[in-house]
Amino acid sequence: MDIALSINKTPIRMTDERWYHITTGHPEMAAYYDDILETVEEPEIVYLGSNDEHIAIKRLNDEISKYIVVVYKELNENDGFIITSFITNKMLYFVKKKIIWKR
Repeated sequence: MDIALSINKTPIRMTDERWYHITTGHPEMAAYYDDILETVEEPEIVYLGSNDEHIAIKRLNDEISKYIVVVYKELNENDGFIITSFITNKMLYFVKKKIIWKR
């Protein structure tokens, strides 16, 4: 299990179970483990999800129009966990969501 600090300095856990979930549902993510943790720590923008989850987004270094998305939950100031992660080029989906933080 690895931990990344969110923009709120909350420790966000990447458990083996979540990593398995991510790579099973999105096999293309297998090469992006470190990028997922980095997106939590250094996002370009963070949106609020419909169930109070955070949606951190960062442009992929090797792609102009592709972004890595990490959905995570902050349970309290000392604990949180990654829910899922995927790659998208459909940023319009997020435009209607509330921005929590922006670089």
